[in-house]
Amino acid sequence: MVRLPFRIFSACAATLLTAGCATTTGSVDIGDPQSGFTTVAMRSRAATGKTPVWVQSNAQAQALAEQVGRLVKSGPVEPDMAVQAALLNNKGLQAAYADIGLSAADVWQESLLVNPRMSVGIMTLDAVRTVEAAVVSNILALMTREKRVAVADARFRQAQLRAAEETMRLAADTRRAWVNAVAAQETVGLLGQAQVSAYAAAELARKLGETGAFSKTGQAREFVFNAELAGEAAQARLDARQTREELTRLMGLWGQDIAYKLPGRLPGLPKGVYARSAIEREALQQRVDLEMARLELEALAREYKLTEATRYLTDLELLTGVEVEREEEEDGETKNVATPRIEVEFVIPVFDTGKPRMRKAELAYMQAANRLAEKAVNVRSEARSAFDAYRSTYDIARHYRNSVVPLRKKIEEESVLTYNGMITNTFELLADTRARIEANIQALQARQSFWIADVNLGTAVHGGGAASSETVTASAADGGGGH
Repeated sequence: MVRLPFRIFSACAATLLTAGCATTTGSVDIGDPQSGFTTVAMRSRAATGKTPVWVQSNAQAQALAEQVGRLVKSGPVEPDMAVQAALLNNKGLQAAYADIGLSAADVWQESLLVNPRMSVGIMTLDAVRTVEAAVVSNILALMTREKRVAVADARFRQAQLRAAEETMRLAADTRRAWVNAVAAQETVGLLGQAQVSAYAAAELARKLGETGAFSKTGQAREFVFNAELAGEAAQARLDARQTREELTRLMGLWGQDIAYKLPGRLPGLPKGVYARSAIEREALQQRVDLEMARLELEALAREYKLTEATRYLTDLELLTGVEVEREEEEDGETKNVATPRIEVEFVIPVFDTGKPRMRKAELAYMQAANRLAEKAVNVRSEARSAFDAYRSTYDIARHYRNSVVPLRKKIEEESVLTYNGMITNTFELLADTRARIEANIQALQARQSFWIADVNLGTAVHGGGAASSETVTASAADGGGGH
């Protein structure tokens, strides 16, 4: 039996160990299961004021679920409490965080050298035994390793920002849902007051009609108004249930936890509004989606360089080994003769010279550059539009609070005085009461629109998506019920 020299096996083993131990990963910490999440937590905390958690075990998930349960049962759920519950308990957000781990694994994978292939062959011919051993390594993969790691690292940073954006989007959606749910609940109460007034007017009209003191046309007007108001109140109750259910979904609640309480009314208007003279510059500096677009351009630029490096050679392998042959000498003795063997294998670029791949890489880069430029223009516009809506809705809500509602209240108070003095009749008094309630509903809708615009301003600056103007209008209309 022929044995390969020990130094041959030592060389082969050294090659394998070297290939297996090279695990430089740049910004990714292989030993940390939450590698990269610190960036997500910091960006999310800066935008939302709350800290997200990436759940890594069933025990941690159970502990967080219990924490959320205590949070929503501690009293009326305020907007910050709702956001914190969503960030801790929403399973869709946890699924989005998995992309960070997947991208980290990609960086890790690219940092590893390609496993070499080893072959050993034994051939016997005319009592002469030949043993061949070879190790095949991909030289091109080693040459382009740094570029591939750089591309994977850019994708990893993109995954971090995508996770942060999803966190901001969930926080913004939860705040909007909270505003809509509380506004819808408050609308139900206001319409209930209007129903009392409408029912009293309808009953009075019916009794006066029985005595002939009130016309049938007048009776019909009061009856139809009462009936229409009953329909609006029923729709408002449905809207309240639907908007509350949306908030429940975003917080990831189920079972007994859905029996949480909400405040009775929306917060009042702040004393003043933000003065953001440099809203566009702030958005350009803070927007997560704009930074992701920049990273996409960086990744494609690195991929372009990688394509350029492999334009002609798509595969290059080095075969190193030894051939051991037993030979017979003149004196009849035999000896082992080892012959080193080195081969290089590559593809000849006769038909495909790499031009199509270079062209595709170039077009992909130009496409990303144009999209980045478009995104920058859109971000500026969104920031201006969001701030304009924020400021305008504040002025409108303040107008209702300072002018319309006080005047309606004053008219009702004067009507009560003249009614007591037998100057104003009952129907006029009830009409003034209904008008005051309608003014309160309109003021509520204006306040709701302002708080939605406040959320949208935050997303316009930091990212996370913003509801369209149509959605805001529809939400305000659904939460209302004015007539």
